[in-house]
Amino acid sequence: MPESAVRIALVFPSLLGTYGDGGNASVLAQRLRWRDIDAELVDVGVDDAVPEQADLYVLGGGEDTAQTLAVSRLSDGVLSRAVDAGKTVFAVCAGFQILGESFLVGAGEVVPGLGLVDCRTDRLPGERAVGELLTDADNGLGVLTGYENHGGRTLLGPDAQPLGRVRDGIGNGDGSGWDGLVQGNVIATYLHGPALARNPALADHLLTRVIGDALSPLDDHEEEELRAERMGFLRRARRTSRWRQQWRPPARDL
Repeated sequence: MPESAVRIALVFPSLLGTYGDGGNASVLAQRLRWRDIDAELVDVGVDDAVPEQADLYVLGGGEDTAQTLAVSRLSDGVLSRAVDAGKTVFAVCAGFQILGESFLVGAGEVVPGLGLVDCRTDRLPGERAVGELLTDADNGLGVLTGYENHGGRTLLGPDAQPLGRVRDGIGNGDGSGWDGLVQGNVIATYLHGPALARNPALADHLLTRVIGDALSPLDDHEEEELRAERMGFLRRARRTSRWRQQWRPPARDL
């Protein structure tokens, strides 16, 4: 267990904070504090230097312009060095895409990614993926729930493994039926929500990677009530065949 406070860096929340993704960092910090483990939450502004010595880095979703600006600000190699040093990274949607080799914006411009994981993102061949996303994950994580809104299709290379098998929704959209990515200490997904508020087991899985010890159990009855509500929604929506019609005004994040 770290001798000092666990340092959690929330990277560019003003750019990469779609659908409350910044809440993922707050969830991680609070779950440590509930266990009497010191946690330091660092909000990294777009003009700030990303800290070299964080234990866990969190990135969220964003629109095309924000996504492109974020990747340009991260070109100094801090995240690359963090990954090489075995630090944990959790990324959602646009944050997921920029960690790969390349992604598309606008009318189809290819933007180089950070190259930290083995994937690339182009366009979904059909409509945007919008609505509840439900997956079955390995590593004892069980069912993961969230919300997706993206037009990107992410293709994993041989060095990457998927996070979960899609039960409802689109996920990576590459025809494989998977969502997300696991490669080394990087975990990524298309689950918004924020994902870690809706999936406490995933939050603790990330924290265990940082702490290196088993975590004491918490009373997660409120989180489980939220999960049960979302699961119930999907069951009801399947009966009416309307759940994929939850259209919202399109955001321009991939």
